[in-house]
Amino acid sequence: MKIDLDQVRELLAVVSQTDITELSIESGDQKITIKKPVAGQVAVATTHVVAGANPLTNMPALTTTAVKEPETANGANNGSNGWVAINSPMVGTFYRSPSPTASPFVDIGDVISVGQTICIIEAMKLMNDLPAEISGRIVKICAENGTTVEYGQPLFMIDPNG
Repeated sequence: MKIDLDQVRELLAVVSQTDITELSIESGDQKITIKKPVAGQVAVATTHVVAGANPLTNMPALTTTAVKEPETANGANNGSNGWVAINSPMVGTFYRSPSPTASPFVDIGDVISVGQTICIIEAMKLMNDLPAEISGRIVKICAENGTTVEYGQPLFMIDPNG
């Protein structure tokens, strides 16, 4: 499938009318990325060829953010400083398992490693496996199975020292 100018215009219109801040789509050896402008900037759509691209496996990377766990009523933070949030790389539906009857990919207390599939996000009728970009122990699951998640929304909290 070749991405044409009319499709780019249509995508720009969709992004401008929603809360989506960035959209990347790959088809065959083409990729298009649309980023919503910040105040005073102009919207930009870029497209380029990705050698050997596979639209089912080449997707935006997970983003991680270091966070400090909120303090409890007595001012203690229960020693949980240094947790890292794994954030959603896209808008879509969050699934903890590969099918409704299967066990979740990960659970609280599980130790994960880089590259391990931790969930699926369905976007535009495509099931996108999300691999972990850090190793550690899962201390919190922040999204509910089957619910819509936003770009940048925390999905899991990881203790990289766990």
